[in-house]
Amino acid sequence: MPESLRIEAARPHDAPVLIELVRELARFEKLEHLVESTEAQLRSELAAEPPVIEALIARRGARPVGFALYFHNFSTFLGRRGLYLEDLYVVPEVRGQGVGRALISHLAGIAARRACGRFEWSVLDWNSRAIDFYRSIGAEVLADWRICRVTGPALARLAGSGAIDGAQ
Repeated sequence: MPESLRIEAARPHDAPVLIELVRELARFEKLEHLVESTEAQLRSELAAEPPVIEALIARRGARPVGFALYFHNFSTFLGRRGLYLEDLYVVPEVRGQGVGRALISHLAGIAARRACGRFEWSVLDWNSRAIDFYRSIGAEVLADWRICRVTGPALARLAGSGAIDGAQ
């Protein structure tokens, strides 16, 4: 009989567990070269007041088997805050055993308790297993939307290109 699953809010002292799971996620997505985040950064952001990020850790016994990292956004159309799931990861050995569903369900409960108008996330287009899972739990995969991102030198150039004196 497998050990029962526990889902707990991550605290600053959980940063070492979170950073390892983030690295595992990056390896799975073949994006490990993009990970700049550090244990110290995660610890600091989890401890911030108000919190910048929040996270859940799923454990079987003492073993971490998954995580979800999330934060609030805001919908101008709804006039309400939403809950945005930045990352969800379940270790390969326990996939298909309800860990992902439990994490998503727990987050949906948080969104409902906080009167969020939306609970949303993005998924890589090649991750058909995740897409199928998300559809099976009632999520709509929005085909008309694309993520736009500006980072690094492009962000610095853009920030410098439209500065107005006194504007922040």
